[in-house]
Amino acid sequence: MSSQPNLRWGTTGATTTGAAFDEGLRQHMLRVYNYMGLGLVITGLVAFFVGTTPALYVPIFASPLKWVVMFAPLAFVMFFSFKINTLSAGAAQAMFWAFCAVMGLSMASIFLNFTGASIARTFFISAAMFGVMSLYGYTTKADLSKFGSFLIMGLIGVVIASIVNIFLGSSVLQFAVSIIGILVFLGLTAWDTQTIKSEYAEHNGSEGNQKLAVMGALSLYLSFINIFQLLLSLTGQQED
Repeated sequence: MSSQPNLRWGTTGATTTGAAFDEGLRQHMLRVYNYMGLGLVITGLVAFFVGTTPALYVPIFASPLKWVVMFAPLAFVMFFSFKINTLSAGAAQAMFWAFCAVMGLSMASIFLNFTGASIARTFFISAAMFGVMSLYGYTTKADLSKFGSFLIMGLIGVVIASIVNIFLGSSVLQFAVSIIGILVFLGLTAWDTQTIKSEYAEHNGSEGNQKLAVMGALSLYLSFINIFQLLLSLTGQQED
């Protein structure tokens, strides 16, 4: 007679624990997407303000300072990646906001080169593509980690080709980089989303969850920004 109550308590406890984990994961992913979304807002506001203010964009993009602005986000990400383990959660979050502002500064030139309508259209198309791939990464039962090394290799190739093309100015190379880059970053979106889930499972309940959320937001933010920029280079309508 005593075994039945024990079975009930065991089942209830497991169900409660599973429900608590699912709710914690949902809150964690919501935090990641909120950080990412706010980061995009900061980037957009800075880019728009600088790109539509001649007193700001002329001294930057009409001088060698443009190279500093162009490569600053890359240096920022590298510094962020090396220092994340020694930063507090609050400091990591503050650095993320600062990075988003720096990225906005580097992206201000899109308002000089492309029409507002094409920028808006590309943003919404990019958001739809990103959303589909992130949802796939969150819901799929397939293990995407086996594609990670190929995606990272593709990312390195895209970065190197993009830097080389800054000096070559080849339209053919730019077209190839844009197509391959979009595919790579769409794959990274799904992979990163699944990785964020698995990292939460490994660190569930730890104090580092907030830093995990910041790093997850950074990885998804970078994928979205790159999808947007590459798609804009393909389909954006140039200013007259």
